[in-house]
Amino acid sequence: MDSAQTDRSEEVVLQVGDKAIDFTLPTHNEGELNLNWYQGRKNVVLAFYPADWTPVCATQVPSYQTQIERFEQLNCQLFCISVDSVPCHIAWAKSLGGLSFPLMSDFWPHGHVARKYGVLNSKGFSERVIFLIDMKGVIRFIDRVHPAILPDNDKLFRELEKLQG
Repeated sequence: MDSAQTDRSEEVVLQVGDKAIDFTLPTHNEGELNLNWYQGRKNVVLAFYPADWTPVCATQVPSYQTQIERFEQLNCQLFCISVDSVPCHIAWAKSLGGLSFPLMSDFWPHGHVARKYGVLNSKGFSERVIFLIDMKGVIRFIDRVHPAILPDNDKLFRELEKLQG
């Protein structure tokens, strides 16, 4: 069996109500971070995006920085994930004026986490998909957006507010 067949067999299509799959990835500003560490502590937003330096991503990711206090008020840790390398993330974050939340690198093995979340496309990039994970590690919201479309942050915050209810 070749590696492409092996990779496809690992892919899982996650749905609302499923347990989030744990992972550890390196970041541009925090070293390595593990998803399960946040269970019982914070809700988590995983924002998969195609690539640093691309037009829609260059709007999406900085929009989170402008609303970082809102994420904090809603007891939420934000992770943005792409298949770019840590050095690429560092340079891009610097070009954006700095980011206080982690850009996670799913660079090697290439797209391993994106594949496990079912969001790695056939071109080797992550699709634009946002997962909201509650403090118990359960997926509560998934927003799949066309790569050329900017996700609706207000919709995401409405879902986060429901978790506070």
